[in-house]
Amino acid sequence: MTSVRLAVLPGDGIGPEVVPAAVEVARRALDSHGVTLETVDVPFGASAIESHGAPVPESTLDALADIDLWLVGPHDSASYPPAFRHPAPGAVMRKQFDLFANLRPARAIPGVHATAADIDLLIVRENSEGLYADRNMAVGSGEFMPTPDVALSVGLITRAATERIAVEAFEAARRRRGHVTVVHKANVLRLTTGLFRDVCLQVATRYPDVTVDTEHVDAMAALLVRRPADFDVVVTENLFGDILSDLAAELSGSLGLAASLNSSADRAMAQAVHGAAPDIAGRDVANPVATIGSVSMLLRWEGERSGSESLTAAADSIDGAVAHVLADGVATADLGGSASTSAFTAAVLAAM
Repeated sequence: MTSVRLAVLPGDGIGPEVVPAAVEVARRALDSHGVTLETVDVPFGASAIESHGAPVPESTLDALADIDLWLVGPHDSASYPPAFRHPAPGAVMRKQFDLFANLRPARAIPGVHATAADIDLLIVRENSEGLYADRNMAVGSGEFMPTPDVALSVGLITRAATERIAVEAFEAARRRRGHVTVVHKANVLRLTTGLFRDVCLQVATRYPDVTVDTEHVDAMAALLVRRPADFDVVVTENLFGDILSDLAAELSGSLGLAASLNSSADRAMAQAVHGAAPDIAGRDVANPVATIGSVSMLLRWEGERSGSESLTAAADSIDGAVAHVLADGVATADLGGSASTSAFTAAVLAAM
């Protein structure tokens, strides 16, 4: 592979600071392995409301349909005019392009204080249905109010969606340490998360080389704190995965380290777990590690899909440079350091 085409959507808050930092790092990594990076700026978020009348205008969806790899900044939909708050921009893109898999690693990094110094796991979160009502209906939302005093929410679990996320988890485990933990709440949500658990265990029979076990989600939260090193790949439904991945990120050192990838079979979106942090926007103090890590995951995903050793090597060089800089004690304020966003990015570029 000699070139990569990347859609860039900086988003809101700190997005216009951390997204360009990640693009710069990706460009340097790819260039050092003989690959040219072509970026395509795409309207998104609050600025798109001003310029195009919607946070995710039709022109954006049309542009993304022609590009397989996206780097997306955070959105601050709570600050949008009421008409544009629901659905959230990310939900629009996930549903439009069926980005059903959300991969969220959590690993302690030398040089960063971690509550769990031995954590190294990957949460594989089903991203298209589950207990999150904003994405489980073809039309409208699964959350509604029949009267002003009654609110209902529909949880959706299907065999097809569970099977494909289970395959993602078991394939990931083969590339890691060969262990999958299925997280559910089948003792209470017997039919929905019970189906999720059972389908995952059925998929497990195709992977006799992978160890599989199950945990209730409440027990899993406790076990992540007590003995995180026991877990390798964790697969679960949408809401449980969102909560557990934030917990795992904090155990590894900070939500500012939490990279994330959303993918379908043929396209992927890199977007850090953290939000827009409008209170520190424009001050050059935001931590770019999660966004840089997300673009590394994106390059690795494309390298595995296309068989490009150059992209995999570029991802390795990004991860290695970030780890080197953090081990040297260069960090932003959220990690106890004093480096600015731009200074940290410059240190990563120098380490490459």
